[in-house]
Amino acid sequence: MLDLKRQYESIKDEVAAAIEQVLATQYFIGGPELDAFERESAAYLGAHDCVGCASGTDALWLALDACGVQPGDRVITPPFTFFASASSITRCGAMPVFADIDPATFNLDPSAVEKVMNGSQPMRAVMPVHLYGQCADMDAFTALAKQHRFAIVEDAAQAFGATWQGKKAGTLGKVAAFSFYPTKNLSAYGDGGAVSTDDEDLAAHVRRMRNHGSRQRYYHEEIGWNSRLDALQAAVLRIKLRHIDRWNAQRRSIAAKYDELFRATGLVKNGVTTIDAQAPIALLQTRHEAFHIYHQYVVRAHRRDELRAFLTERGIGTEIYYPVPLHLQESFAYLGCQPGDFPESARAARESLALPIFPELREDEQQRVVSAIADFYTR
Repeated sequence: MLDLKRQYESIKDEVAAAIEQVLATQYFIGGPELDAFERESAAYLGAHDCVGCASGTDALWLALDACGVQPGDRVITPPFTFFASASSITRCGAMPVFADIDPATFNLDPSAVEKVMNGSQPMRAVMPVHLYGQCADMDAFTALAKQHRFAIVEDAAQAFGATWQGKKAGTLGKVAAFSFYPTKNLSAYGDGGAVSTDDEDLAAHVRRMRNHGSRQRYYHEEIGWNSRLDALQAAVLRIKLRHIDRWNAQRRSIAAKYDELFRATGLVKNGVTTIDAQAPIALLQTRHEAFHIYHQYVVRAHRRDELRAFLTERGIGTEIYYPVPLHLQESFAYLGCQPGDFPESARAARESLALPIFPELREDEQQRVVSAIADFYTR
């Protein structure tokens, strides 16, 4: 599914030198490496500020808190996403409100959000998730935000380097959250995250909150948390930031090859999201406004679980992102959602299958993956 060792082999000398520099200075918390990473990542994104923190989950919470999300507030997000998208809302004391996804892209559906807006209490914020590395429809969400006066908090955990209409994820809303978990396109060697924004005051608030609500040691203006990105991770991220455009381009090339190989098999029908015995694979849509960076390459698959077991027998790794939508998670039972709610999210949970993708994946390995899938459906 993912071979991190191949990437490491290509940059290990650069990484070793960067880590040695941190060890030589013994400056592990804050300091020049973190400052430099924040400057360089902000410049890359085209944002005023990019503030490092301990994880992508913390980045979501810090972003929501900086936007003024408080107990009793309501925040919309999709139920087909990683758990942290909604748990970060509850960490602020607010209530997650779910809206269904677009079946073509699996991203939050603006029309579903508008229905919630028109039939519910005011929302403090909407959190579109740029799922699998493709930005949500930010034109539609920007228009809705102006109409209904809510903050857009981008969950860009999977989208470092993705763009919408030429603007990078992380600059499309009021604030955004990134994850640098080791499997991400821009990844640390452990947990890490960041909050990006063009609002200088909001960035200052995030910097205080990640450091116990303090800008001066032992003086606490707010009750914050310990959520700092350490210097070793910042040093690694600085090295990888130099390569991210090339790696994302390689992912896009691999995704295009997958599309080509699948279409050659006759297993797919162009432009449809339905699957059946005659067309057992459906490809997700890439919007023309989006520069998709393919954190994951995901398809819909007929008899998905049987196919996955077959591929496992062939030594091919796969993953399901995500098998249980959030509205059906036990921890969110208090929201009162029912199994029939959000049907597109439930269908995606039943049918989605992520195939191997990473920058160093070879074409012969892709051919093996697609050939095995064709064997399953034609045997």
